[in-house]
Amino acid sequence: MKNKTASLSTSKWKRFVHNETTVGHLFAAPFIFGFICFSLIPILTSFYYSFTDFSMGAKTVSLVGLKNFSLLFHDEIFVKSLGITLKYVFISVPLKLTFALFVAYLLTRKSRMVTLYRSLYYVPSLVGGSVAVALVWKQLFARKGLFNTVLASIGLETINWFGDQKLSIYPLILMSVWQFGSSMIIFAAGLKEIPLSYYEAAKIDGANGFQTFFKITLPCLSPIILYNLVMQTISAFLVFTQAFIITQGGPNNSTMMYALYVYNQAFKYNNMGYACAMSWFMLVIMSIITLVIFKSSKMWVFSESGD
Repeated sequence: MKNKTASLSTSKWKRFVHNETTVGHLFAAPFIFGFICFSLIPILTSFYYSFTDFSMGAKTVSLVGLKNFSLLFHDEIFVKSLGITLKYVFISVPLKLTFALFVAYLLTRKSRMVTLYRSLYYVPSLVGGSVAVALVWKQLFARKGLFNTVLASIGLETINWFGDQKLSIYPLILMSVWQFGSSMIIFAAGLKEIPLSYYEAAKIDGANGFQTFFKITLPCLSPIILYNLVMQTISAFLVFTQAFIITQGGPNNSTMMYALYVYNQAFKYNNMGYACAMSWFMLVIMSIITLVIFKSSKMWVFSESGD
């Protein structure tokens, strides 16, 4: 009798587990379908096309091996766009994270209006990449825009921001720094998680504000800094809208971002195979830089476990 009861209980449990698994698969099905159709298949297709001479409307596609990849370093605009993008990343990301941390530090102070301030500071991240805001930014730095008007009003010489090859990239960098809201929110959450006992102990030991910030705040925030650094670096490599709307890569390709050049090769010059090769090359560059960040994080990321 006990054996029968035990076997019935086991069979019921198996049916329950089976039903739970089925329900889980059912809810996961939309994501799995979307991932396969809109991510995995396009990725594999792009990898295949990077070894072909594929172009839109072509009746035949021929394998060309590594020809597309070998042509990259003979393309002057490609080399220039890679250098410009690296410059954009290495300047904009540190400035953006620094400014985001500074604002987060201010907004974590006790204030009745702190919620409103956080919302207002987060708005640029929601709309900063849009076409409308890019057009507004273009007008701000125009020959008769707000910035030149301010310079003229104080007796300084106006600047042709988008006509000077040496200066044209800096309005784009400033626009990126202006979109600091998402990083700021994450920093603010991290600042609130730092135990107050650390600061109380530092105060008892006679530490000043700078010592407290560099010896307590930054080490405790280092895992969050790592996360923001990786995410913002990847985002900066993919910048497209600002360059496309504001400068279209000019003057003389001085703002030809990598993603914009990929777009031009694919949809302007109809070199889909070459554009796919460029995309995969950028994936390798981003992977190497991300790997370097993670490897170097062992020297500066603090963990409470002491590892």
